[in-house]
Amino acid sequence: MSAKRMSLFAVTLLAACVGESPDRMAADSLTRDLQRAPADSAAPLGDQAEATPVASQPAPKPAAPKPVAAKPKPKPAPVPAAPSMLEPGTVIVTAVDREISSKSNKAGETVTTTVSSNVTDARGRVIIPAGAKVTMTITEIRESENKGDKTGKLTLTPTVVAIAGRTYTLSASAEALDRQLRDRKTNAGDVAKVGAGAAAGAIVGRVIGGSTKGAVIGGVLGGAVGAQRAVETQDRDVVVPAGSRVQLTLRSELSI
Repeated sequence: MSAKRMSLFAVTLLAACVGESPDRMAADSLTRDLQRAPADSAAPLGDQAEATPVASQPAPKPAAPKPVAAKPKPKPAPVPAAPSMLEPGTVIVTAVDREISSKSNKAGETVTTTVSSNVTDARGRVIIPAGAKVTMTITEIRESENKGDKTGKLTLTPTVVAIAGRTYTLSASAEALDRQLRDRKTNAGDVAKVGAGAAAGAIVGRVIGGSTKGAVIGGVLGGAVGAQRAVETQDRDVVVPAGSRVQLTLRSELSI
């Protein structure tokens, strides 16, 4: 067998290297069974099937960094608004809410007027809107006592103006632009004046005429003079009708 021959050759070569006799080496090798052990076909083989390559997956992309919310910038401090103010001399036109008359009103009473149009400052801002209410005090009021007195007497003093539920003190003068004089009916005082004139006429008639007839004529003349005198001295009320204009002029600045 070729396998035994190869084994014998190897033993002979090895013995030559170590100095042993070839015969001894050969005898020793013949006693050994140099055949391979029979393979056990039932034993499981150690071979394994080649692993199926796993498809490589791309590495996940790193998550994008979350944006950091920017801190809100602090709001600048509000600039204080310029004060709302009306200068002295500002004119405010109003209308009387109810009639004012020296026949029915007395000094010390209060009356109200309504602002007719917006009142603005130097910048054009509305300071007193139309419709605002102005309260005034009647400081003096009296009728005209004779025809020579063309106006009677009425003095109004503004005190406060009401704007959006708040009131502000006013320092202003007021002038009733549409006031008028209204004749009163003859009263007891006028009748007394007429009676005194008639009596004086009768006395004068007696003195002049010296008779009853003269007294009657004188009485008639005296009565006519007394009646004329009563007309001349008849009281006339100063009247400001409802809706009439009352103009206010500020004496000092008004801050709202």
